[in-house]
Amino acid sequence: MHSQRSDDTVPWSFVTAAETRTVIGRPPATGAWRDGDPAGDRVFADLGAFSFEAGGFVPHVRLAYETWGTLNEERDNAVLVLHALTGDSHVRGPAGRGHATAGWWEDVVGPGLPVDTDRYFVVAPNMLGGCQGSTGPASFAPDGYEWATRFPYTTVRDQVQAQAMLGEHLGIRAWEAVIGGSMGGMHALEWGVSYPEKVRRLAVLAAPPETTADQVAQNTVQIEAVRTDPYFNGGHYYDAADGDGPHRGLALARRLAMINYRSPHELNQRFGRTWQSEISPLGRGGRFAVESYIDFHGNKFTRRFDANSYTVLVEAMNSHDVGRDRDGLSAALSRVTMPTLVLGIDSDRLFPLPGQEFIAAQVPGNIDGDAPAVLSSPFGHDAFLIEHEAVGTHLRRLLSA
Repeated sequence: MHSQRSDDTVPWSFVTAAETRTVIGRPPATGAWRDGDPAGDRVFADLGAFSFEAGGFVPHVRLAYETWGTLNEERDNAVLVLHALTGDSHVRGPAGRGHATAGWWEDVVGPGLPVDTDRYFVVAPNMLGGCQGSTGPASFAPDGYEWATRFPYTTVRDQVQAQAMLGEHLGIRAWEAVIGGSMGGMHALEWGVSYPEKVRRLAVLAAPPETTADQVAQNTVQIEAVRTDPYFNGGHYYDAADGDGPHRGLALARRLAMINYRSPHELNQRFGRTWQSEISPLGRGGRFAVESYIDFHGNKFTRRFDANSYTVLVEAMNSHDVGRDRDGLSAALSRVTMPTLVLGIDSDRLFPLPGQEFIAAQVPGNIDGDAPAVLSSPFGHDAFLIEHEAVGTHLRRLLSA
């Protein structure tokens, strides 16, 4: 769900000594993209004042986004691609100045690929509250200081409203397709319910109709892992020296989350009880290989993400419920009449298949009747980021519907 980076989502393997050396240095207080950093392929849309669903207000909001392909004269070939919790706008393209890693869906979006940029104008925004160029806690407030914990409580509906404002900014009356996975799938589903007249096709990949109590409980532990780091300092850490930010708490939250992104089968199959080195982990100071892997990726994560943004976005996930104030889930989903792909993963323990089965049964536009398309994979939730050929086949079906 949350990884959505090519280097985090490839099939898991042992951590090498060379990889370990890349995270030995002291991490920055925040891994957020900041004004003055290289823009890379980002473009910025200034959207003006923004009122949040829970009552907050920001006088100036911008979204960072990237595009591929060409918008036609009729402006009717645009596709919106929405990222997961800790993803960003860099769907395709190399790592380099302004981009910590290469694109996260390069085998799905591009010339001649399932989301064909020779045919479609693809837009991928960094979500509101994020930390890779869009307005969020690491952005400066009017008083010249970061918003930090003053950033308003943000919901999935707020984020979709900002995306709709971006569409208006670009002059797009209706999207040829809105496609999202995991938290991006929450956004896509909310698009189908809130703006059905602006969506011609919809893809909801590995996302639930609402965040369940079990999922909220897991998210709450991650938030507390961040906030209880003594260097979190009430969210005011942006001026801290390298190594003095809340990197331990953020890394722990990442480790907790990653366990649910993959399946027990993959963890057991790839790592078993193997040691990371010749030193025994049984009281001799060594480590199990899976411990080293989780720690490595937790530490790596702190170099590209912001702790305040993480808590804002996880709380936004907790807000997800398309039936809220709409007479329940079934009534809300009945609005989704456009051709819709609902994709679930049989080994997903984060957002298990029953969630997609419920959506599929309630959505009138489901291209597979009353059932979801089911991706069989050992990779758990992250399969929608790994099984490119299978996911691409389903997206081609939708786009030709």
